Amino acid sequence: MIDANGRHIGVVPLKEGLRLAKEAGLDLVEINPGANPPVCKILDFGKFQYEKNKKDKEAKKKQKMIDIKEIRLRPEIDLHDLETKIKGAKEFLAEGNKVKFTVRLRGRQFLHTDRSSTLVNQIVELLKDVAVVESKKPISEENREFTIIFSPKRQEEKKDGKGAKDTQGSIEEVQSNR
Repeated sequence: MIDANGRHIGVVPLKEGLRLAKEAGLDLVEINPGANPPVCKILDFGKFQYEKNKKDKEAKKKQKMIDIKEIRLRPEIDLHDLETKIKGAKEFLAEGNKVKFTVRLRGRQFLHTDRSSTLVNQIVELLKDVAVVESKKPISEENREFTIIFSPKRQEEKKDGKGAKDTQGSIEEVQSNR
C-alpha cells in the first residue's frame, strides 16, 4: 500500500487500508490488481480519473492517423496518365499516407497478365526513391486485380540511398521499357 504522500507503507489488511484512507479523507484505489499482493494507493479518486483522462487525451493528440489512399489503373494506361497517377501518389506519400495501387483487368485482359505485371514493375521503379513496397497481392481468378501497397520511406532510408533520380529521368526509362 502507498499513502497519500507517495510513501510505501507495506502490506496492510483491507480494513486497515480503508481506515487509513477514511482518516485522510481520501479514497483507497487499487492501482495494480494483477500484482501479488495487489497494489493500492490512498488518493482522491476524482482527481485521479481527471488526470488519467487528461493524459489519455494528450496521447491521442500526438498519434497520427495513417490513411491508405487507393489509385486504380487499367493495364492500357497512357504514359501521361501514369505520370499523373505517380505524381499524386508521391504527394500522398509525402503527407505520410500509404498508397494502394490496384490494376484491374476486364474481360480478355485477364489473358495478358504480363502487361499488368510490367505496369506494376514500372510503378515500383518510379516510386522506389520515395516509397517502400509493403505488400504485393498477385492476380487471382476471383478478383481479377493486382494490388500493391506502398508506405513512405523514413528519412534515414532516403539518406542512405545513392541519390534520388529526378522524375523526368525515371519516366524516360519507363518509355524505353514500353
